[in-house]
Amino acid sequence: MNTGSDGEGEVAVAADSPDEEQSEKALGSRAPDFVRSRRALHMSWQVGVFIVGLAVVGAGVAMLVLPGPGWLVIFGGMAIWATEFVWAQLVLRWTKRKVTEAAQRALDPKVRRRNMILTATGLVIVAVLVGIYLWKFGLALPWNVDE
Repeated sequence: MNTGSDGEGEVAVAADSPDEEQSEKALGSRAPDFVRSRRALHMSWQVGVFIVGLAVVGAGVAMLVLPGPGWLVIFGGMAIWATEFVWAQLVLRWTKRKVTEAAQRALDPKVRRRNMILTATGLVIVAVLVGIYLWKFGLALPWNVDE
């Protein structure tokens, strides 16, 4: 990936094909022009974006152990950071590429067949274990057993 500066603090990425060039936007700040034209205002804008993104990522990390869509919120915070920071844009592009590759692999007939066999095997094992439990203990639930 070739990178170069366009003079206004934005970094452009040279694409390998015209289609790729249209699909990938230039890296750098997406702040309005009047914000980028004033250094102090742009720095304040970046600090604000960083703090908001940090709060969202922090909430997502908390949701990894608490109920909630943790990874979705973390990627949302990364998307907020990607509006201002090149490193976050690169991380999101890499993640998007890896997710697309995984989706393509999941559509492969061999992988689908393997996944269906593994799922069926797992369901048979669970059914056997439930059957053994019911044969041994009946329908009495463990927390309602009077002894």
